[in-house]
Amino acid sequence: MAEGSNRGEDPTSSTRMIMVSDPNTAISEFLTKCDDYQLFQLTKFYRDRLEQAIEEGVEGVSFVLTHEKHFSGQEYHIVTELAEKGNRADSSKLLINLVMEKGSRARRVMWESFVKMHRLPKLVKILKEIQELGPDPFDYMNIGRGLSEIPSHLKDVQQKHKETLRVQTETLRVNTILIKEKVKIFQLVTLYTELTIISTVRDRTLVEHELLARGRDHEEWREKHLRRELEKIRTDQLFQSSFSQRKSKSGSSAAVSGVAGIGKTTMVQKIVYDWATGKIYPHFQFVFSFKFRELNAVNCSINLWNLILIFYPYLRNILGELWKNPERLLFIFDGLDEFKDSIDFTENRRNTEPQYMCTDPEWRCKVSDIVYSLIQHKLLPGCSVLVTSRPTALHLLEKAEISVWAEILGFVGDERKEYFNKFFEDQVVAAAVFKHVDENELLYTMCYNPSYCWILGLSLGPFFTQRDRKQKRVPKTITQLYSYYIYNILKNHGREIESPRDVLLKIGEMAFTGVSEKKIVFRNGDLIKYNLQPSQFLSGFMMELLERDDSAQGLVYTFPHLTIQEFVAALAQFLTPDPGDIRKLLSEAHSKEDGRFEIFLRFVVGLSSSQSARPLEEFLGPFLHRTICGVIDWVKEKVEGQIGKTESQTGKRNLLNTFHYLFESQNQTLARVTLGSLETLTFGHLNSGEALRLTPIDCAVLSHVIGLCDAIKHLDLWNCSIQCEGLQRLGPALHKCQVLRLGYNNLGDSGMKPLSAALRNPYCKIQKMRLNNVGLTDSCTEDLVSALSTNRSLTVLNLSNNKLRDSGVKRLSAALRNPNCKIQELWLDFNGLTASCIEDLVSALCTNRSLTDLNLGNNKLGDSGVKLLFAALRNPDCKIQELRLDRADLTDSCTEDLVSTLSTNRSLTGLNLGNNKLGDSGVKLLSAALRNPDCKIQKLR
Repeated sequence: MAEGSNRGEDPTSSTRMIMVSDPNTAISEFLTKCDDYQLFQLTKFYRDRLEQAIEEGVEGVSFVLTHEKHFSGQEYHIVTELAEKGNRADSSKLLINLVMEKGSRARRVMWESFVKMHRLPKLVKILKEIQELGPDPFDYMNIGRGLSEIPSHLKDVQQKHKETLRVQTETLRVNTILIKEKVKIFQLVTLYTELTIISTVRDRTLVEHELLARGRDHEEWREKHLRRELEKIRTDQLFQSSFSQRKSKSGSSAAVSGVAGIGKTTMVQKIVYDWATGKIYPHFQFVFSFKFRELNAVNCSINLWNLILIFYPYLRNILGELWKNPERLLFIFDGLDEFKDSIDFTENRRNTEPQYMCTDPEWRCKVSDIVYSLIQHKLLPGCSVLVTSRPTALHLLEKAEISVWAEILGFVGDERKEYFNKFFEDQVVAAAVFKHVDENELLYTMCYNPSYCWILGLSLGPFFTQRDRKQKRVPKTITQLYSYYIYNILKNHGREIESPRDVLLKIGEMAFTGVSEKKIVFRNGDLIKYNLQPSQFLSGFMMELLERDDSAQGLVYTFPHLTIQEFVAALAQFLTPDPGDIRKLLSEAHSKEDGRFEIFLRFVVGLSSSQSARPLEEFLGPFLHRTICGVIDWVKEKVEGQIGKTESQTGKRNLLNTFHYLFESQNQTLARVTLGSLETLTFGHLNSGEALRLTPIDCAVLSHVIGLCDAIKHLDLWNCSIQCEGLQRLGPALHKCQVLRLGYNNLGDSGMKPLSAALRNPYCKIQKMRLNNVGLTDSCTEDLVSALSTNRSLTVLNLSNNKLRDSGVKRLSAALRNPNCKIQELWLDFNGLTASCIEDLVSALCTNRSLTDLNLGNNKLGDSGVKLLFAALRNPDCKIQELRLDRADLTDSCTEDLVSTLSTNRSLTGLNLGNNKLGDSGVKLLSAALRNPDCKIQKLR
């Protein structure tokens, strides 16, 4: 909310007055006149010096803050304990950090306590300087020592600004988990791998964990992109009007969406770097880049003028001139999902009540109001704004004035391989790691996300660089992968702290609270709450678990990736000496419908497996047996309770999630006990809206589960969008099923290869295979023919709604002529067939002894083709009992041949001639044939 006019206004009447009896009356009066922002500015300006000045008086300041109820007893204890142990520098730094987090009132109480501390020379000196600055010291504080360095000409200032941004963005810091070289610094242009960005944003409503939801959509959208159904947008086109969905004369705003770790922040870094080096956006005179994570620390009213000066103080003398040409300005706000304040673009009062508007860059208001007003072009109309966000926060921008929507899909195709080639200096290792990832369906699918690639590189690299190359132990499940990620940190840094188990437990408890509250940014207060001393973060061990961002705006901690936070939260469940009712905890987590706990639950179940736990137990000690048993019992209960409840899409999703649990557990005994009698798996539906969309990861999990089901008979994946890659993951288990319903999936010709391999398996049990509308052409028939010539189980094959055409059916006819072929029912309707293929088909019908049901409907066979077919039916060796010829372009010219056939054939009992043009004469002839006592037709359509 806007609070008042511009800079230099009179002090607010609500400010607490300092008692006149204070010996430092002048400084006390000055502090009384300071508004909240000025006090924030004062603290920031002197922050480094204050940390040194109060080292010897930290206990006194802490006591005052605790007495005034700004510090908790626990916070007071931690601060003073550090001082007592001789870590006074850490103690004073922590105190200032906590005060900056607490907000305006805590800052005021702290400064009031400073005035009374006469025995601290450094502090007295600071207070004296403030007093000597005169009635308005803040102009001095804003420009500081850099005033004389700021050139007078706009062009020179712009060059300084570009040089500053270039230096800030030209390098990338990459953690390595190594002792000798904990952090590697790369040139941005050397390591940066282009991401695929599409000029469309996918569904913005997420019901489950955003990484899972985007993972399921990713493969389909990637394929659409490669087929050029989606338009790729470059970062230098985000403000091109050709991509704008909303035309605006007052400026342009762009929103870029992407899941955690997909590369939003790195993309912003590249945009700023490219502008600073003159490669893109020459029409923008100035670019201002902000991170919402840093803006969280500005917890008082402020105006745009001062907000820019916090980050770019050298621009002070030219901002007024820049406001005159807002169309030459670009504002970038990175990480909307990390912003602690709400920005509601649907709130009507923002448009109707003046106090909620911010139309002047010198008007003080909340940071959220400034961001809102810039995006909505109420503040500096004509400027351009770029906002990045995870999909979970994208709904906040639904009603915003966004001209361009874009989404980062991540790595596509060879971009995955390129990342690993750049990640590893040794290209032999790079090739080996990528080969392992490429062959492991779970790991490969993760690689669209750069953060996952980073985790994979760090976790898998040691397996392929060690001399013994223990590749047999390379992680297979996601839980095992993350276990080795933490294992490598423990191996390299475990000796740096006394009890890694205890520290991991505390971090895990904090991480669990974060998962529960959808919180990913932590502060010193959070650490203290869980008995974690910020000084511990000087160790490499802690630095690898939590990234520390110590900017001018405050100190924050984040896990390197959301999934690492979830893994550590899961790990804590096995480290606590008193786990309570683990089954109750898991059930409560499972009941959350927004999916926030889904990855956490998979990790918990995965850690109940000895394969995942063993490497960690080497450093952390044994996992609690009681917890492991409780987790296994919970999984057993969930699987048994969910089997058979797949009528709804929610039921299907819940069953699939339980299968993911079984896969992560790698507990074959548990799987066989719970799935031993399972006969039917249904994830598909005739209505695509009721079917469950499956990713390659899901298919790999299904393959694992089916492999452990001895009684499995039916697998229904109709409309599940599995595509060829998913089918390849299912391949090893397909031969166990008796009925496969795979229709309405875009399998393509390459999808026939895993199917043919399953049919050739000597233990194949497949009896019915429905492949309606799966994108097959004549190119796939060679593999199919080879499989049919050796298979002994398949009796029903549905190939409807494909494009086999005449050439494909000619090859298929060769398989039907093979005496080993057992096909009894063959569907070839809607396949673009003509009379040209009938001669080959007729030859097969005259020799085949098993085929009894043939569907050739909805093909343009014509009278000539059907006449050949009728001749085959008159052959006494033909066994066809059911024949469908609806919509086959027939006329009355073929009825004489039909009548002749009906009078001699002894097997045909069903005939479909619907939607042809037999005419009255043709029907009369047919009716006469039906009256013939030798005619065996029982069903005629």
